[in-house]
Amino acid sequence: MVDLTWLDVPFSEKDAAKAAGARWDAAAKRWYAPQASVEALGRWTAAAPVPDLLPGEDRSLGTGLFVDLVPSSCWFTNVRSCVSQRDWERLRRMVTGRAAHRCEICGAGEDRDRHRWLEAHERWTYDEAAARQTLRRIICLCTDCHTVTHFGLATLRGDDAAAFAHLMSVTGMSPAQAQTHVREAFRTWQARSARTWELDLTMLTGAGIAVRPPPDADRRAGLASGGG
Repeated sequence: MVDLTWLDVPFSEKDAAKAAGARWDAAAKRWYAPQASVEALGRWTAAAPVPDLLPGEDRSLGTGLFVDLVPSSCWFTNVRSCVSQRDWERLRRMVTGRAAHRCEICGAGEDRDRHRWLEAHERWTYDEAAARQTLRRIICLCTDCHTVTHFGLATLRGDDAAAFAHLMSVTGMSPAQAQTHVREAFRTWQARSARTWELDLTMLTGAGIAVRPPPDADRRAGLASGGG
């Protein structure tokens, strides 16, 4: 069997890579370069794989399904905004691969007909004394579970009823319990949003992933309000 030359192709560049000769391996869920197109596809040559366990990652952090709201003062400081598109693709591929292409909460796989995909979601810890937001885990979630975690965004998009139903279905919560859970999550979000947090992404830099600074706090506030 001929070894394939794997590529790191960001989603936004897939059409350009395909036009240059890249091919998609459906089983591996990854682009590769046919022998005749290796040189033309050099810009997408794959980097070394990201380790399955990132340095300092706590794979037990944040088990189960819950509303996981990022403070508004931390908006636009997510991993995807702080790494290159190629490194994000490498991270996403590692996260979905080690989860055997299943949601780590409900066990669902991708379903194109239902518009359900597998997505990478960050779990953070918050050091109140140091005002530090630290990345501690990246988890593979299906679109339905991911929508629950970002319940505020789901509300803005009109998806809150479906998210609420999925929360109860997966956790076994009653409507009253789920309502209490959502209220408490928003109460925590409101308290944390009153502060500015320092972002700690050493879990990524320790794996050799270059991190660029997120927008500063004033810039993030403008983006969140639609001013930028």
